[in-house]
Amino acid sequence: MAGPRMLLDPTRMGREAEKLDTNLRKRIVGQDQAIRQVVGIYQTFAAGMSTESRPIGSLLFLGPTGSGKTRTVEAVAESLVGDPRAVVKIDCAEFQHSHEIAKLIGSPPGYLGHRETHPLLSQDTLDQHFTDTVKLSFVLFDEIEKASDALWNLLLGILDKATLTLGDNRRVDFSRAIIFMTSNLGAAEMNSILRPSLGFAAHAAGREAEPPAELDRASAEKVSRTGVEAARRKFTPEFMNRIDRIVVFNPLGTAELNSILDLELEVVEERIRRAALAKSIGFTVTAAAKELLLKEGTDARYGARHLKRAVERSLVQPVSNLIMTGQVQEGDRLIVDLDPELDRLIFLKEHKETAPPMEGTAGASAAA
Repeated sequence: MAGPRMLLDPTRMGREAEKLDTNLRKRIVGQDQAIRQVVGIYQTFAAGMSTESRPIGSLLFLGPTGSGKTRTVEAVAESLVGDPRAVVKIDCAEFQHSHEIAKLIGSPPGYLGHRETHPLLSQDTLDQHFTDTVKLSFVLFDEIEKASDALWNLLLGILDKATLTLGDNRRVDFSRAIIFMTSNLGAAEMNSILRPSLGFAAHAAGREAEPPAELDRASAEKVSRTGVEAARRKFTPEFMNRIDRIVVFNPLGTAELNSILDLELEVVEERIRRAALAKSIGFTVTAAAKELLLKEGTDARYGARHLKRAVERSLVQPVSNLIMTGQVQEGDRLIVDLDPELDRLIFLKEHKETAPPMEGTAGASAAA
């Protein structure tokens, strides 16, 4: 006689997958779908259910520049093996001609320079970042649409059989690798959906285009369809059918850029803390200073990259100068504020011994 039946929940995450999900959400803003897809692939791997004859997963990331595609790959590596640089990155713009494939797989024996050509995709390269607990490789083909047909054909074998044959006939095993591909295909069409006339108006007025507001569901679905259709026009059906997940990254809106700025300010605070001459220097950014950084770093065409450049230019460089010239020393608190008349950042200091107690990090203080 059969026992009682219990309803199960297949959407629950295991402990390892939950940890990855939490870590990614701390690092990636506004791209929940990408996080879900990556975590789903990792949970399948952690459960031992990945297909042995294929890579653990293959993902095509589509979307405008600066929306977080490459950063997501780095965040996955950082979360799982502790190093955001543990990514084998192939810049596909360097492989626009068929003969350049030799840089990836090496030249066959007998060709001039065979012994001097070291393939970029060797087994040692894939395995170099394995840890005792996580034996995974992360391979990124950046801007895949710029590659030659020869590279796409090479990828067909990797995605289908998890195997690459080098120029000297050695085999490289990709069965413990997650393959990421990024592309800006369809980015112009996506932006036109969100701001059909704003881009031209902003350009004509000589000012930067503002980021979109939060996407409604209909716009998000239209943006996603636009990206996928652009990829299908570019790549062959054989190539598209071998990709496990296609993720379209949403353009970043004002709320997302605010959150990213908080993360960037936390990174700046950590950099100050690590600096040899600045281990006990406090750091606070006021709300008014944050607004100026957002204004200077907001450009819908470049996404978060433009914001990071603004932080480096307007904040990191001046702070470096203050530290190196001794204007800020141990025991000081550095305060970044706004001069409303000149509409620029100003830098103040107060000594911690005489300053009233202040709580929170740079991001938290700025938001207060």
